[in-house]
Amino acid sequence: MKSIRDIYKIGRGPSSSHTMGPVKAAEIFKSQYPDSDSYEITLFGSLAKTGKGHGTDSAIIKCFRPKECIVLFDTETKELAHENTLELRAFINGAQTGFMRVMSVGGGDIIIEGQPQQRKLEIYEENTFEEIRTVCKEKGWTLSDYIYAHEPVLNDHLREVWKVMQGAANRGIGKTGILPGGLNVERRANALFTGVYDKEDAATHENRLVCAYAFAVSEMNASNGIIATAPTCGSCGVVPAVLIYSQQKEGYSDDDICRALAVGGLIGNLVKRNASISGAECGCQAEIGTACSMAAAALGELYGMTIDQIEYAAEVALEHHLGLTCDPIAGLVQIPCIERNAVAAMRAINAVSLARFLSGSRKISFDLVVATMYETGKHIHIGYRETSEGGLAKLYPSK
Repeated sequence: MKSIRDIYKIGRGPSSSHTMGPVKAAEIFKSQYPDSDSYEITLFGSLAKTGKGHGTDSAIIKCFRPKECIVLFDTETKELAHENTLELRAFINGAQTGFMRVMSVGGGDIIIEGQPQQRKLEIYEENTFEEIRTVCKEKGWTLSDYIYAHEPVLNDHLREVWKVMQGAANRGIGKTGILPGGLNVERRANALFTGVYDKEDAATHENRLVCAYAFAVSEMNASNGIIATAPTCGSCGVVPAVLIYSQQKEGYSDDDICRALAVGGLIGNLVKRNASISGAECGCQAEIGTACSMAAAALGELYGMTIDQIEYAAEVALEHHLGLTCDPIAGLVQIPCIERNAVAAMRAINAVSLARFLSGSRKISFDLVVATMYETGKHIHIGYRETSEGGLAKLYPSK
């Protein structure tokens, strides 16, 4: 299994698979063919169908400036190695001088066809939660102990990730107005955070603030702000919402938060290794579902819960997102994406509460629910996998 660094990447929104991944491919291709006078990029599958809303074309064109770059949208080709595929061509005086086919597989990662050297170093021998649990019980480790035994300098990266998460939340809280993109979606984080409500009990107060942070980070992502994937751009608000609120409420140190991020990242890594974190491949269950699972595991680490309790919290969080479709209206990471981040953050907290009492009687393992999510995702109709051809995206009344 790869480094947990792969789960938490820092970059601009709105989409890790539709902007961060393609831009990464464009930068590599440009460096390989710097003398070309023009470029042509063809987007396929989900990239073609929602690329306009995600700003894929404009991000790629910007990358190649000042050279000429044409972006084409192929929505007809069906047989693809991955739902997010793009082809890059370089030209000199109209003659093709370079070609590269790339799959943007989620979380900002790409696979370049024919280039196995792009594979990253395997850090962990264990690839399932059960294997990790066995090692931890043999050595008397917690999950965070296990992680730092394999990645002793991981905290340097996690501290930077935490700063980015906090920064995105703080900036998002302070903004009002309309998000870009044409849907006229109002920023609501500020209203949630500053709202005054009669007879607000502790539970309502918690829900309001957690949701405010989730909205804030997600709204920054939707407006091309700097965020940290967790595990993707579209689901970037869940983990920070839970951890920011928990730190403010309980006074956890930044080192405590980093250990929590490490455990959350381990859960995200397991999903990425054994299933998918791509909405185009497996629906929103792969993005928001995984983010909720990560947040639940991270909170369980903060609470000092046992490995079995953390597993149950992560499993419950993912299980109850099974079948969740990815149907962004107009291809924008706004409706229903932003609200889903808030709902998932609250659900993560509930999953941890449930795990405190019931982990000893559970029947479903985390590994089983990950396998189930992947199988479910592969059976979800293509119209509900980030193509904006089904669900809310199809039925929403457009102008």
